[in-house]
Amino acid sequence: MSYTSAQIWLIIAVLGVGTYLIRFSFLGLVGDRQMPDWVLRHLRYTPVAILPGLVAPLVVFPDATGGTTDPVRLAAAIVTVAVAWWRKNMLWGAFSGAATMAGLQTLSGSL
Repeated sequence: MSYTSAQIWLIIAVLGVGTYLIRFSFLGLVGDRQMPDWVLRHLRYTPVAILPGLVAPLVVFPDATGGTTDPVRLAAAIVTVAVAWWRKNMLWGAFSGAATMAGLQTLSGSL
């Protein structure tokens, strides 16, 4: 199906307004009020719930390998999680995972 330029801009505008309204409903309407403790407790887990959902497909089915699982990426992900958990620092985990991936790609010649 082919869209005209006007239809594409209309879709972009509608999605922009929708995104604004979703954010405003949380920040504009509730932002200046004290939220209940149970809501704050649940919001603490939002990054922990969303980040694995964003990262897991990139590790298990990466586009760089045509969607096939790559042992180098799996090893780097495991090292990242292990070091971040061990050191209680996500930056240490990210740097060690990047170093692991670079090192294994160099050793395997897939760079």
